[in-house]
Parts: sequence; structure tokens; C-alpha cells
Amino acid sequence: MRSGFTGVQKWCPWLWAGDQSVDFSRHDGLVTVICAALSSGLLGNAYHHSDIGGYTSLFGNVRTAELLMRWAEMAAFTPVMRSHEGNRPRDNVQLDGDGEVLRHFARMTAIYVHLASYLKTLSQEATNRGLPVQRPLFLHHEKDRRTYAIQDSYLYGPDMLVAPVWQPSQQERTLYLPAGTNWVHVWTDQSFSGGEDITVSAPLGQPAVFYRSDSAFAVLFSALRDV
Repeated sequence: MRSGFTGVQKWCPWLWAGDQSVDFSRHDGLVTVICAALSSGLLGNAYHHSDIGGYTSLFGNVRTAELLMRWAEMAAFTPVMRSHEGNRPRDNVQLDGDGEVLRHFARMTAIYVHLASYLKTLSQEATNRGLPVQRPLFLHHEKDRRTYAIQDSYLYGPDMLVAPVWQPSQQERTLYLPAGTNWVHVWTDQSFSGGEDITVSAPLGQPAVFYRSDSAFAVLFSALRDV
């Protein structure tokens, strides 16, 4: 389902983001999926997912290999990782139509599978407490006022922070890390104390992902560098 009403989670185990545009646009592209996941999660929908690469091609916009790969990076850190050919498949790049895209998607799939044990605990938490898998930063950092306005990054459970690259031709990501927590950058093992804006390198295959240094899953997260 992609829409509903109060209590819809009883009937809708997986909420779907709908038909995003196959581009990086601010109000209908990749980043809007994050906003949708966070708002629906606060309304009681624990699970959210989107079409990797978007769906809608209109007025000449077409999916690029870069968009498809960036979308896959985000989806690897969500409850459900699912692709879609789009409404005009012949005009758009597909997973099996480009070798680099296919290799990238295979690796992102391996990352998704690697985190299965963590996702299982988040699913159990959703059952027991009603907490969504993808969460706004302020849900666990309510005393940090800066977290309330952030719409382009999210917590993947309590222990991971994901800041996908959602603009074209970007090789780094500037983001805010909540204060009071020591964060570890997955790909470099660099530690950050939080409470300030930082900029990290984010080439294809290495989205800006961090984990709490005191997490019970720290060993699992650190092993992502070898996936």
C-alpha cells in the first residue's frame, strides 16, 4: 500500500513510497523517499520501502546509472530492498543493462544481507514497541534541537545513521551528527564526537553511514568494510 488512514498498519505490513520521479529532484526524487519514510514511521508504520531508481519518467526525464546506484545505496539501509523497471523501461537504465550498475547493486545487496541480524532485532522492536525501522534523528536525540529539522538523513534503528547522497555528481556528503554520541564512520573507522556539521568523502559504493561506538552490533557494522 502507498496510502491509508489511522490504524492502516494493521492491514499494511509494508508501506510503499509511491511513484517517485527517476531523478534527483528535491520534491519528487530520491530524497523525498527519506521524508516519506520518517513521517510514516512516526504515524505507526514500522516498515517503508521505495522503487530503487524511481518509477516515473515524464517530459524527457530518464533514469541515469548514477541515480540507480545512489538509490540502491540508500535501499541497502532500509527494511526492504526492491528494484523497479519504471513506467518506461526501454528509456531508462536497468540493473542488468550496465555492468557497473549490476556489480554495484550486487554489492549493495550483500550489504543488506550482512545487516540481516540487526534488521531482525529492529523488526522485533517494531513488534514489541511499535518503533519504525527508519527513524528521524530526534527520536533518540530529543535534547539536540538541531536534529528536528533534518530531512535528508535518518537513523536505521538506534545504532546507525545514514545520510545518502541525493544530489547528482556529488562525491562527498555534509551532514550533522547528533551531540552526546561518539559516531564511527563505517568505511574509514574514523570517530566523530557529534554535535557539529561534518563533511566526509562519499564516492559511489560508500554512502555516508555511521554507527554508535558503544553499539552491541559494532563488530557487525565494522565488518561492512570487507563486504
